[in-house]
Amino acid sequence: MTPEPLERMRQMVRIRRFEERCAELYSQTKIRGFLHLYIGEEAVGVGVMGALTDDDQIVATYREHGHALARGVDAGALMAEMFGRSNGCARGRGGSMHIADVSRRFWGGFAIVGGGLPIAVGLALADKTLGRAGVTACFFGDGATEEGAYHEALNLASLWKLPVLFVCENNQYAMGTALSAHAADTELTHEPRAHGIVAERVDGMDVVAVEQAATRALEAIRRGDGPRFLEFMTYRFRAHSMYDADKYRDKTEIARWKARDPLALYAEYLLAEGLAARADLDAIDAAAMAEVDAAVAFAEQGGLEPIEDLTKDVYTHDVSARGAP
Repeated sequence: MTPEPLERMRQMVRIRRFEERCAELYSQTKIRGFLHLYIGEEAVGVGVMGALTDDDQIVATYREHGHALARGVDAGALMAEMFGRSNGCARGRGGSMHIADVSRRFWGGFAIVGGGLPIAVGLALADKTLGRAGVTACFFGDGATEEGAYHEALNLASLWKLPVLFVCENNQYAMGTALSAHAADTELTHEPRAHGIVAERVDGMDVVAVEQAATRALEAIRRGDGPRFLEFMTYRFRAHSMYDADKYRDKTEIARWKARDPLALYAEYLLAEGLAARADLDAIDAAAMAEVDAAVAFAEQGGLEPIEDLTKDVYTHDVSARGAP
């Protein structure tokens, strides 16, 4: 039995169970603020992360819990961050929308739509200027393609042939606005091509197709061929956020996409190809549930950051660090 196919399944199930528990905890008011779930889009995060190396960098959106888990951010530290506890991966300062882990070169979720795009270009420019290996993968949604920073990022990345992988998670909706209602051209690969960037549209519900497309794009980037753009057609099964009543989508549309659940599709593939038995899949699910239970326990053990640290990492009180007045 090949371990790699099962690892893809393990990662997607971990994300799904983690997110489902977060929804429960939010209803119990243990997680507060905004909460944007990745349920339905797991194949994109897992497939792309599976093609990246430890030298690569990641910039994500505010729907980034799945990206973080797939990148290797500890589930306990991630859950503690959701709780706003000091044992979180960002000491409880970031919360759901600002997950970051420097040790994993995971530079964060960005709450501003499109806000991560210029950051990704800057990271890639630094790598190229300093002669460092690595590609910066930048995740963003279809709504970000209407932002000015999106076009500026594409232009500069193409102009300077920067090692950036633009990962558009097209889940069909910018909050409550359908793509067809905010984009005159709904084929999102056209705009990067106009900037001279090779772009491809991919089935984002198929984790194998995602990983294969990401691998091809990364090989080209590492050869020095400049940035690449991948548009993954996917769908969020839950509302935009926990505050969203989700009255703008037709129930038949949701059901149609749920029929292509990436976890179910991949499970069928593993069973049909003899790469896994039903007992293997059950064991993966049980392990994921146990991991989430342990993550919640870890989060609940954490305390709040002391009030004395309110300005820590914000201001410096060391005059020598500022220089003479």
